[in-house]
Amino acid sequence: MTTNLALVRQRYTPYGGAERFVDRALETLQRQGINVAVVARHWRDQPPDGIRIMRCNPFYWGRLWRDWGFARSIQQQWLGRPEWLVQSHERIPGCHLYRAGDGVHAQWLQNRRRTQTPWQRFATWANPYHRYLLTMERRMMTHPNLRAIICNSRMVRDEIKHWFQVPDSKLHVIHSGVDTIAFHPRSGDTLAQQVRKQWDIPLNATLFLFVGSGYARKGLTTLLHAILKVDNAWLMVVGRDSQEKHYKRLVARLNLAQRVRLAGGCQDVRPFYAAADAVVLPTLYDPFPNVALEAMACALPLVTSFQSGASDFLNNGHAGLLCDALDVETLSAHLHDMMDPRRRQHLGQQGRTLAETLTWERMGRQLKTLYQHLLANPDGR
Repeated sequence: MTTNLALVRQRYTPYGGAERFVDRALETLQRQGINVAVVARHWRDQPPDGIRIMRCNPFYWGRLWRDWGFARSIQQQWLGRPEWLVQSHERIPGCHLYRAGDGVHAQWLQNRRRTQTPWQRFATWANPYHRYLLTMERRMMTHPNLRAIICNSRMVRDEIKHWFQVPDSKLHVIHSGVDTIAFHPRSGDTLAQQVRKQWDIPLNATLFLFVGSGYARKGLTTLLHAILKVDNAWLMVVGRDSQEKHYKRLVARLNLAQRVRLAGGCQDVRPFYAAADAVVLPTLYDPFPNVALEAMACALPLVTSFQSGASDFLNNGHAGLLCDALDVETLSAHLHDMMDPRRRQHLGQQGRTLAETLTWERMGRQLKTLYQHLLANPDGR
C-alpha cells in the first residue's frame, strides 16, 4: 500500500484558499499516519510538525517559464515514483490527483470574451501564456495517470465534464470549509460603528460589501452601474487591484464618490463584514470564493452570479440571490430587494444555517475517505 503523498503547490499565500485547503488536508493526512511532503518553490517559514517541505525552485524569467519549469521539475523528480501519490494544485500532466481550485481556464477565457473587444480577444488568443495553460490543462485532464479530481463546486465539476469528458468516477465535489467561530454574526455593533465612523458612512445606511482582488473578474464595474440605480445604498470595496486608479475615476464619473468607499487590501476583513448589511460579488468567473462562505457564516445575505461556484447553494433564492455576471438590471433589482431589513435577516439566517454544515471538519472527513481509497488502491482500481 502506498503511504506517501506529495502535495504540489508553487507558492504559499497566507490567506489563499488553496493553501487553507492544503493546511486542512495536511491535518487529515497526519491523523492517518500518512507520510506527507509539500513540494513548492516557497512555503511558509514554519510548516506543521511532521511535514516535510521539499523545495523545487528552478530558475525562471517570466510567468510562462516559471510555470513550465516548475511543472517539468515535478514531472522529472516526482512522477513515475511508485512509492508516491502526487496531488497537484497546479496544471501538471501526469499527476495522480488534481484539485481544480482555479477552475477551468478554458471556461474563464470563454466568460472573459463577453467583456472584450475583438482586438482584446485576438490578443488573448495569441498570448503564449494562455495557450500554454490551455495545453497543459487539456493534457493533464486527459492523462491516463490522473485518478481523481477534487472540484470545489458542482459548477467546476460540470465544466470539467463539458470541456474534457472526464468520467464521473474521477470527479469528487468537496466544498471548502469556513471557520464558523471566527466568522460569526456576533461580531458586535462596536466594530460596525468603528468601521462606519472611520469611512464616514451613516450608521443607518444600507451598506453593501464587495470583497475581492482583481476587480474586473470579480465584477466591480457591473456592481457600480447597478448601485447607481439604487438610491440610498452605499458600497464598500475591499481588495487590491493594479487598476485601482481607473476604478476611482469610474466612481467619480458615475457621481458615486459620496456613496462608494475603496478601502484597498486588508488581511482581516471581519470588521467590514460586521459593518455590512449584505455582500455582493457579481463575478465573471469564480470556482468558489471564500468570501461567499465567510459572508454566510456572518449571517449576511449574498448576491452573486451564476458564474460563481457559490451558485451551488443559492439556487431558488436560498441564502441569497443570483443573476448573470453582466446583468445590471437584475443586479440592481436584487440590491433593491436587499434594502428590506426583514428580507436580509431571513436570507442571512438561511446562510448561517448552511455555513454551519460547511465546516473544515466536514471537508476533512470527505478528504479522508478519498485518500483512503486512493492510497489503498495504488494500481488505480
